[in-house]
Amino acid sequence: MAESPDSRSLVAAFSSLNVMEIEAIDDKEFDIPQVDTPPTLESILNEPEDEDEPFILEDTCLVNTENIDAHSFETSSLASSDSGDRSHFKRRRKVVGNNATEHGFVLRHRVLKGISAQIVSFSEKVDSGLPTAITISSVIAVGTSHGLALVFDQNQALRFCLGTTALGAEYGAVSALSINHDCTRLLCGFAKGQITMWDLANGKLLRTITDAHPPGTAILHVKFTDLPTLAVCNDSGGSVFELSFRRVMGMRTCESRCLFSGSKGEVCCVEPLHAGPELNDHPVTQYSLLALASLTKILLLGLRPSLKVWMTFPYGKMDPTSVPLLAWQFVAVQKTINPILAFCRGDTIHFLLVKKDESGTIHVIKQRQFQLNCDPISLSWINSNTLVIMDSREKLRVVDRPSQEELEVVDMTELQLVYNSSNFKSLATGGNVSQALALVGERACFQSVSSYAGQIIYLGTKRAHNTDGTQQPPIKVTECSCDFKLLSCDSVHIMILRNWRERVDHLLKQEKCIEALSLAWSFHEGTAKAVLGLYEDPAKRKCVVADKMVDILLQYVNHSLKKCPEQGKIQVMEHHFQDMVPVMVDSCILLQRTDLLFNEIYPRLVENSVARGVFLESLEPYILNERIGCLTAPVMRDLLSYFHENGMMESVEGCLVHMDITNLDIKQVVKMCWDNQLYDAMIYVFNSGINDYVSPMEKLFQAICPALHQGKPLTDEHYVIGNKLLVYISCCLAGRAYPLGDISEDLVPQVKNQVFEFLIRLHSVEAAQEEEVYPFIRTLLHFDTQEFLNVLALTFEDFKNDKKALEYQQRIVDILLKVMLDNSDFTPSQLGCLFTFLARQLAKPDNTLFVNRKLFDQVLEFLCSPDYDSRHTERQQVLLELMQIGGVVQFEEGHLLDLAEKAEFYQVCEFMYDRKHHYDKVVDCYLKDSLRKEQLFTYIHSFLSMSDYTSDEKQSVRVKALQHIKDLVNINPVKTTELIVVHFSDKVQSIVTDLQDDYLVFQFLTCLLDPSSREGLNPQAVMKVEPHLNELLVDLLCQFSPQQVISFLKMSQDYRLEETIQITEKHKLNEATAYLLEKKGDLHGAFELLLQTLKDKLQNLFLKGPAADKPSCEKNTSEVQTPFQIVDEVLNDIIALCQRSSYSLNLQQRETLWFYLLEAMMSPQKLHKSPVLKELTMDVLNKMSSFIAPPVIIQHILQDPVYGKGNLSEIKTLIIGMLDTFNYEQTLLETTTNLLNTDLHWSLSHLRKAVSRGLYPRLDHCNICLQHYKRPQESEEEIIIFSCGHLYHCQCLQRKETCVLGKKMYSWSCYKCMSSHGSQQADKPSSETSQSHSCSLAQVAFLTEHTYSDSKEGAGLLNPAHPLRGSIYYNENSQLKLSPPPLVEE
Repeated sequence: MAESPDSRSLVAAFSSLNVMEIEAIDDKEFDIPQVDTPPTLESILNEPEDEDEPFILEDTCLVNTENIDAHSFETSSLASSDSGDRSHFKRRRKVVGNNATEHGFVLRHRVLKGISAQIVSFSEKVDSGLPTAITISSVIAVGTSHGLALVFDQNQALRFCLGTTALGAEYGAVSALSINHDCTRLLCGFAKGQITMWDLANGKLLRTITDAHPPGTAILHVKFTDLPTLAVCNDSGGSVFELSFRRVMGMRTCESRCLFSGSKGEVCCVEPLHAGPELNDHPVTQYSLLALASLTKILLLGLRPSLKVWMTFPYGKMDPTSVPLLAWQFVAVQKTINPILAFCRGDTIHFLLVKKDESGTIHVIKQRQFQLNCDPISLSWINSNTLVIMDSREKLRVVDRPSQEELEVVDMTELQLVYNSSNFKSLATGGNVSQALALVGERACFQSVSSYAGQIIYLGTKRAHNTDGTQQPPIKVTECSCDFKLLSCDSVHIMILRNWRERVDHLLKQEKCIEALSLAWSFHEGTAKAVLGLYEDPAKRKCVVADKMVDILLQYVNHSLKKCPEQGKIQVMEHHFQDMVPVMVDSCILLQRTDLLFNEIYPRLVENSVARGVFLESLEPYILNERIGCLTAPVMRDLLSYFHENGMMESVEGCLVHMDITNLDIKQVVKMCWDNQLYDAMIYVFNSGINDYVSPMEKLFQAICPALHQGKPLTDEHYVIGNKLLVYISCCLAGRAYPLGDISEDLVPQVKNQVFEFLIRLHSVEAAQEEEVYPFIRTLLHFDTQEFLNVLALTFEDFKNDKKALEYQQRIVDILLKVMLDNSDFTPSQLGCLFTFLARQLAKPDNTLFVNRKLFDQVLEFLCSPDYDSRHTERQQVLLELMQIGGVVQFEEGHLLDLAEKAEFYQVCEFMYDRKHHYDKVVDCYLKDSLRKEQLFTYIHSFLSMSDYTSDEKQSVRVKALQHIKDLVNINPVKTTELIVVHFSDKVQSIVTDLQDDYLVFQFLTCLLDPSSREGLNPQAVMKVEPHLNELLVDLLCQFSPQQVISFLKMSQDYRLEETIQITEKHKLNEATAYLLEKKGDLHGAFELLLQTLKDKLQNLFLKGPAADKPSCEKNTSEVQTPFQIVDEVLNDIIALCQRSSYSLNLQQRETLWFYLLEAMMSPQKLHKSPVLKELTMDVLNKMSSFIAPPVIIQHILQDPVYGKGNLSEIKTLIIGMLDTFNYEQTLLETTTNLLNTDLHWSLSHLRKAVSRGLYPRLDHCNICLQHYKRPQESEEEIIIFSCGHLYHCQCLQRKETCVLGKKMYSWSCYKCMSSHGSQQADKPSSETSQSHSCSLAQVAFLTEHTYSDSKEGAGLLNPAHPLRGSIYYNENSQLKLSPPPLVEE
């Protein structure tokens, strides 16, 4: 990134100050405490004990880091050491808790007892009052409630007491303090609004400013800028003023200018940008930046060369009690230093970066924000990357800005922070402030917190006691708080960052060695936060921290040995060292100091046998992860001895294969491995120790050869050895080390040759007379033929142009043929593996193997042998691959095809037929192959769709497909239908004829014509056919799936009604026939048919008697139903028919229809009483009551012989049911009516409210004539105000013709609004335009101007005699049109 001229000048300024080079600056700045004056011997001897040591202020911005000694970080500064108060130490330790384990104790907290004691002393001696404000620079200034300002020097000695109590009585408490950048002037703001300026060189009063801001408001803030003659102040009215100091003719003056008025939003926090002397040349400082925080937004102003608002940033919605906070800091970002403003109100901290580009343009860039889990009341930078936040519970939170991580939380509740509530409420001037500002002031502590040069000072007060000795709750400093006396001097507290050594040592003092090591390692790696006192150079930093970590480790070792329990169970000691020893090992490994681990730490631990064992066990994971590669000879011997003694042989093997074993006794280790079956370790020792790759194979072969040659069953150990042997051979031939790693490149050819020579040996070294030739290859073939051949296949993949390797390949193949073909010990399965292996090798394009031609015939005969069924798919795939790479030329094609057909190698046959262009026979191959039948449809479709084939070839396939149409339908009727629709649409009739079988025709036509069966069918596969095919499908549905007939009839429209009715009548499907009759228009016939069906079902019901509840299988249905369910189903069908028909029939026809149905249900009950039938009859009555009057129904029931006799108890249930239905409908009607009436009342009330609402005009003159609405004229004049706020004279509007005479009332339109939307009216419909600009009387107010004579005082606002004054309240004939009420702003 190119640097701007301004940034280059800034770099030059830094170089002159001997600060770290700009290239070394990044997002992390490390502030180093500065020693202004080295301590002398006399000062050391006279140094007070504990916390009474001198107070030395530090400026961490001017430190030369290149000249700092790595060990000279102890300073005598204000915050360089602990106060010595052990109670305070314990308290903070308790508060920090688990936070110390991550970042340690970041802040050092000191109480300035010297200053605190003098504040209390002055309060008692001169009645200075309680402290109210504090500020820090090279000195500390404290303001009091009685108007005094106490100034203390660096040694906490009182330098000046500025002001008098008499002055305090006049001005009130000190409410704000500010010291300029060279520490020569002090500004004091008072609770009653005055400002004084003091000379800090001699303590003289230079200025008293009483007219800088409106009287009656307290000074909340007064701040010097970097310009010596410019300051800003903020009062309790929320206004901000610029104070310019002048000296004319020896007179000191002050000119005030309002920068921001409180009437536009109250400002409660101001913060000017301060740059140190080393940043005076920064391009941004010339603008005198000032940040303002109001209750609603942040403003960024430039005061010079002229006042300019650079940016505003609104907060959004938040808690009204949250305090707005501001803090500036120069930060190095991407090798450029620029100021960043941190601000917040609530739990979100925002950052604004201010920078000036090469063109001179100032940019304010919003940076990443982060969220807090608290409500902050104070915000301060302690260095360029670290913020210190005080929350509402008085807890300090140290936050790292780049990582947004919380580093430490310190409880400061005992501080009892001083709050500025009385000033924000302006109690000294009568409390004339807004409620919002007073609410914010409840938590305001701006004048109690001050930061300077990496130090933050806090003003607090301990708990007070009343005269009776009872404890008083925490107090806030107010005008009347002087009645309390402080019993402790802990009032002024200061916070500073600890340097890295102090943070580590602090943890060590608490015996937290593990946490100290973890923190030191973060310093070592540069990942720690809020770092102070470390070199920027990584090499120097790591060197210094590593030395410290070594010291900690040695202390930790001694500590662990001393703390070890001397007596007790061995488990207790083991648990102790298991917590300690791994930390030592891990730290040494991280530091890469194995010499320290093995030469210094281990000798100390060996003295304790338990510690020794834990140490050796702790090494294992590091060895397995290859973090330790070499052990010293004593440690290596102890490790192997310990594991061997404790039976941890697996651990021995795991460690051996990861270590350098050159310093071990190879023979002894090999013997130990062989005796304990550590084969991996043995192989590794041979390979790595003496570069011997053959001896491991000899030993492993000796273990499995006898069992294989004798034909004994193999044990699990034999299988383990054999599998390891195969893997080892594979690794050696592939150039990989076993069990892990790679063989050295210069050894790879030698290792391969050794392994090949070993495998092709004619006899072993100690061969017996009966040993067969090539024992090693023979053994591997007998152990696992397939896996051994796989190993060879993988090895042969790497043979390209290596002549030697190709010779070994040919030699091994010849040996394989000789061993397996001349020996009857191998099974056909093993021989098959060999032929498959050879076929794959011969099928390679770059094959160099030479095999006798007879072997090809032998391979072919074996692969195609019909008597050998195992691995059918694999043998076919091998033969297919061999042919695809050109091996077909090695065979006679006719003989090959015959053998393939006999072996059912249909893919091979397909390949051959495709070569000969016999595509129709390819169809036969797919049909015969049970695994690929489904793929036939894709083949036919692709073949017929492609243009690469001739018409004759396509015709042959078409003919073959039609010949096997039955087979295709049997395989998949859906795909067959799709194929026919796309390619055989003209053959549908012939296909139906050729299918012959009814069920096949049913499947085909269902997929073709029934929409419900087209889920898997292409949407394009839909075609129109002749009606007789649809009727044929209906006939077949009646036979094979009668339950689908009605659904098909409803979805399809391509059948003839008369013919279809005959079909359904033939199959006695009455429901389907009734549906067709209804569709035909014969409602009477459909009703009669369903009614007769119902009567038949009822008759069957009573014929069955007690068996009526038993399920039975209804004809033409697959569902099992009881007779009652059947009757209910038929009844529902006929009820649905009656309901559909009733809408088109007259009253007499409806009665006839429904009463026939009712009679059919009631007639059986004359002979048989059934509660189920009564329930069904009740259902009929309920449904017919919607179409037949209830009195008619009751009269008909009473006339029935069944219900018309006796005491009417039989019809009681029916009548009660009808009455219940009536009651329900009546209740529903009443509820609906009430809801509608309520809505109507609500609409009318809101409409009336909108009509009667007053309107407020924007201006006091007419928008047409531009004259005042009270024009001087004799007669009254009407004024019209529209809801948009525009005002007109009635006569002016009439002249513009914006009123339209409607029915007995006028409709007015706003002239100005219509004019401003004139361009849009052309694009809108006239009705829409009229609606958008016209106003009814509910939206316009008529006002009548009256003269001031007494005779006209009683005149009303509206004169009903005037035609333009008509209103809905005066016109009885007006029509009120209901509409949704307008939105009314309350």
